[in-house]
Amino acid sequence: MSHRQLTGSVVIATHNPGKLAEMRDLLAPYNITATSAAELNLPEPEETGTTFAANARIKAMAAALATGHAAFADDSGLCVDALAGDPGIYSARWAGPDKDFRGAMNQIQTLLVEKGATTPEQRRGHFIAALCLAWPDGHVEEFEGRVDGVIVWPPKGTAGFGYDPLFLPDGHERTFGEMTADEKHGLPPKGMGLSHRARAFVMLAKACLRP
Repeated sequence: MSHRQLTGSVVIATHNPGKLAEMRDLLAPYNITATSAAELNLPEPEETGTTFAANARIKAMAAALATGHAAFADDSGLCVDALAGDPGIYSARWAGPDKDFRGAMNQIQTLLVEKGATTPEQRRGHFIAALCLAWPDGHVEEFEGRVDGVIVWPPKGTAGFGYDPLFLPDGHERTFGEMTADEKHGLPPKGMGLSHRARAFVMLAKACLRP
């Protein structure tokens, strides 16, 4: 299967400063000029998909059609096994319009306590990131990354964003919230491409980008 190459510039279809920073870091080595949907004052499309991939596609296509340029979107979230995969695709909505992720983390902890989930084995979860590159002619390239771990309490660290302080990735002793940007999503030689977004981006880069 042949993939379409991304060159020149791209619109990053996000209004989330944390995601924007990570995406710009990941794109930096590829000489791609990136402008965000927020910087272009584009409206946020309604995310009506039932999967991460569907919502990433909605956002990427909306930005591509609005600007006439290739657009790059991410949809990601935290899935907690004991909560039947919640908050999942609704991860941002659990934080509400004020982006109160501390409140959302408290809600997850309350629900886990109600279910008697106290051991690491009972508190398993994973982050998923779906990435979509879309062009105005309707062509899309889609990739998905996942990282597994444990939901910890109390939250640890003030780095990252969203649910990062709640998530301890397998094989590590610090949460995403305690890691530097390079440790969390940096690619070799700076990092190990640990995060869900970095893992998806590695697949995208191999298919659609040239150093």
